[in-house]
Amino acid sequence: MTTPSSGDVPQHAHSRNDFSGTSHGPVVQAATIHGGITFQVQPAAAAGEWAAPDEIPPLTVRFRNRERMLDLLDGWFGRDLDGASVGFGALYGLPGVGKTTLVSRWAERGSEWFPDGQIYVDFATLRGGTAGADVSEAAWCCLKSLGVDAAYIPAALADRTRLLRTRTAGKRLLVFLDNITDPSHAVALLPKGRGSVLLVASGSRLGELALDGARMMPVEPLDRENGLKVLADRCGAGTVAADPHAAEEVVRLCGGLPVALHVAAARLATETRLTLATLAAELADEPRRLAGMSLGKERSVAAAFDLAYRELDPETARLYRLMGWHPGATFDAGVAAVAADLDPGRTADALDALTRASLLEETPDGRFRFHDLVRLHARERATEEEGPAERTALVGRVTLHYLALTALADRAVLLDRLRIADLTRLLADVPDPFGAEGGPKPLAWLEAEHRNILGVLRAAAREETLHTEVWQLAEAFTVLFFHHRHLGDWRESLELGAAAAAEAMVPAAEARLRSLLSRPLMDLGEYEAARRELDAAEACAEVSDHLVVRASVQEFSGRYWDRTDPVRAMEAYRKAIDLNTAAHEGRGAAIASYFLGCAQDAAEAHREALHTLRGAHDEFVARNDPRMAARAQVAIGIAHGRLDETDAAVRALSEAIEILEKKKATHYVAQALVALADIQESSQGDPHQVRAHLERALEIYEAGGSPLAEELRTRLAGGEPTAR
Repeated sequence: MTTPSSGDVPQHAHSRNDFSGTSHGPVVQAATIHGGITFQVQPAAAAGEWAAPDEIPPLTVRFRNRERMLDLLDGWFGRDLDGASVGFGALYGLPGVGKTTLVSRWAERGSEWFPDGQIYVDFATLRGGTAGADVSEAAWCCLKSLGVDAAYIPAALADRTRLLRTRTAGKRLLVFLDNITDPSHAVALLPKGRGSVLLVASGSRLGELALDGARMMPVEPLDRENGLKVLADRCGAGTVAADPHAAEEVVRLCGGLPVALHVAAARLATETRLTLATLAAELADEPRRLAGMSLGKERSVAAAFDLAYRELDPETARLYRLMGWHPGATFDAGVAAVAADLDPGRTADALDALTRASLLEETPDGRFRFHDLVRLHARERATEEEGPAERTALVGRVTLHYLALTALADRAVLLDRLRIADLTRLLADVPDPFGAEGGPKPLAWLEAEHRNILGVLRAAAREETLHTEVWQLAEAFTVLFFHHRHLGDWRESLELGAAAAAEAMVPAAEARLRSLLSRPLMDLGEYEAARRELDAAEACAEVSDHLVVRASVQEFSGRYWDRTDPVRAMEAYRKAIDLNTAAHEGRGAAIASYFLGCAQDAAEAHREALHTLRGAHDEFVARNDPRMAARAQVAIGIAHGRLDETDAAVRALSEAIEILEKKKATHYVAQALVALADIQESSQGDPHQVRAHLERALEIYEAGGSPLAEELRTRLAGGEPTAR
């Protein structure tokens, strides 16, 4: 077992399904796990590449009605673009009334008005379908869509919104925020570019947005004429023409909601003996009512879903019910098979049947999702028809599934790091999709699934029998956040994991998770909370008497004290070195030595720092860890520069840059280039070389969207260089 750095860790190019070192804590015995991943993760763009985002969901049905509303949107936002400032509109109406479809159609026909792209953020998805989604996370999504590298997205919401304004200035964008519940969230995400438009959709009026200049647009249910057109589109014009009175009744009983009409029409299209008259009679007589889907006592749309549900075969109906309990917003076929404990082939047939019945929607990436109203119906059916233990069993199966895949992704990113969980038996027979040819990249999969994983953690944390699985999933999941700092999600997942480890009475795991928790807390500026977690982690580590965990906690403590008390920081790093050495953990000792050397250099003990850093560098080289060795080399070069040993500094930094470029560690390349330029400039070196280094660093920062790009532009333009 080895100790990690506190988040900046090298990646291994290979992916293996094995386990390295000694592990501590309970062993999970897996039930059936389907390891396949059935959706496609989009490949990441190469450094420096960026394509205008095109994210607003495409239309999957023929667009009907709303022509007047489209014309109104044109008049508000699509005419005098050169003279317009930023447009701001709010659409509100009942769930299922067609707000998203309306915006999708307007975005489609007005795409030339937004040459810099269209951004889509679904607030319901951000928090797994719950209200009160995180606006900071929404800002993260917008910045990522605008080409900002995850390493350069700031931690604080205020900094994110400032960077968002900077990145949108001079661009003409359409930003669509769906399922928003808090007016302040919309205002925080307004783009800055002239001619850009921000549209929000909500189930409530959000009248406060009018005070911020938003134009308000109610979206009403379809009228009789257009409801009939939707019905005809889905089940055939001849069917509607044959019995127009019954067709009008179906439209009326579906409340003019497109989602209900699609379900009703799907039955007419697939059940050859069903007539419009029969369907209308069934809808009129249906006694069940779903309060969350009601438009009033006389206009409930629950009947359309109930009737479609009754036509499903028993296996498909069971899958429908159970997936209503699935804690994520989307799912793939593998998750559905696990959730229902069903053979993958039969699961695929059931998913096809649900899609044909319009009770389920397949997304472009091959996953599935419910409309919010349909999910409510599925949950109601599950609550009424399944035993109380089935939900717990489903959550357990899905948690194990995600635990296995997340653990495999974690190992594919970095095999050699500290892990408390012993997952040997769980992973023994699980297919590894990340090691397969053409399989998804582990970080890309984790990013695509991370809100579903968080939803699973929340659901599992409510089950008294799943404490072990919760902390193990939280431990594996944290590898994503080392690279993509979704700080709110990282914090929540570790809080859930630490609490579960405490309940499971595994002090080594609790110490590990609480020390990890100090990182997002510090990034969020909550230093006192971070200190409390580190104190608790140290107490748990002492109880566990686990040398490597104790060393890791000391390393995290050193990172905390680096801010304010270099003496205490160095003391913590030395303790980490001693503990790792006692545990024969050479890499852990090397990482702690690296941080100790950086702290010594910051405290102006430059000679001592050089000695420490050289030892760390040599250990990394011996362990074939070129990325960490290059980072140590950068620190060595900076220390030489502070001693005015220019030749040694230039040599060390130049060698480090070459290695980091090969490893595609562009963030560290840019840092080293700026350090090299500073040293050469202060020693009266060649100004052309200084400028070349800064220009290369600027290219990297601009490609990644770093806020530091503006500082370098100012410096290159002859302004005052930023103090470093």
